[in-house]
Amino acid sequence: MWINGEPQDSLAVRDRAVQFGDGCFTTARILSGTVVALEAHLQRLAHGCERLMIQHVDWAALRDEMIFAASTRTGGVLKVILSRGAGGRGYSALGCDRPTRIVFLSDYPTHYHQLRQTGVKLALSTVRLGRNPLLAGIKHLNRLEQVLIRTELEQTDADEALVLDTEGMLVECCAANLFWRRGNQVFTPCLAGSGVSGIQRQRVIQLLREQGTEVAEVRAPAEVLATADEVFITNALMPVLPVYQIEQHTYSSRQLFNLIRLQDD
Repeated sequence: MWINGEPQDSLAVRDRAVQFGDGCFTTARILSGTVVALEAHLQRLAHGCERLMIQHVDWAALRDEMIFAASTRTGGVLKVILSRGAGGRGYSALGCDRPTRIVFLSDYPTHYHQLRQTGVKLALSTVRLGRNPLLAGIKHLNRLEQVLIRTELEQTDADEALVLDTEGMLVECCAANLFWRRGNQVFTPCLAGSGVSGIQRQRVIQLLREQGTEVAEVRAPAEVLATADEVFITNALMPVLPVYQIEQHTYSSRQLFNLIRLQDD
């Protein structure tokens, strides 16, 4: 682990990541010693900092740190956290002019390899995501909803959770974005009120549109999945997995999954 470019694993308790979850993060895959979609991850962090009004990030240093960290592994996962740093009194951000950069490595989740073959089972979570357009879409450090979703999920035999917002509309999974196909129509939840707009989600939307398939971003209840011909989920590490079951509904088609996976291979 590196903090502000220095090998260390201790963070000051006054850092606002600790105090308030004041920051954002991204998680990237490492292949052959390089960061997959490096520029997209840097853009995600920049967008998150802009939305959170975090200034003075040393982007050149961060890029170098990410590249160096990835070069030490042939494969794995690289996570980057940016916090506003230390300073200020209470909630005030006055004096926070040195954001904290945290870069660390972990092993690749090998169960994704198996799930590409078997498919994913989703369980409907009872934990609902609060709607907050100000923070919707970005990967900020306040992840308590996901912690609760994951804790509940681990008490089931499902692989991932299907998550709704407080109005009962589809949003995402615990750690992935959601897509479904009905005939030639493809849908994904609108993330204007809650959820994370993942890098792989954006890539899939672009890929399908380039293939002539429009993707509709919709506000829809979970019941629409009962009429879907195909369901799949995405994130930067998976990067795409087919869904074979949601509650009592099963799915066998892998038409889009195979198309997208072909593009990733």
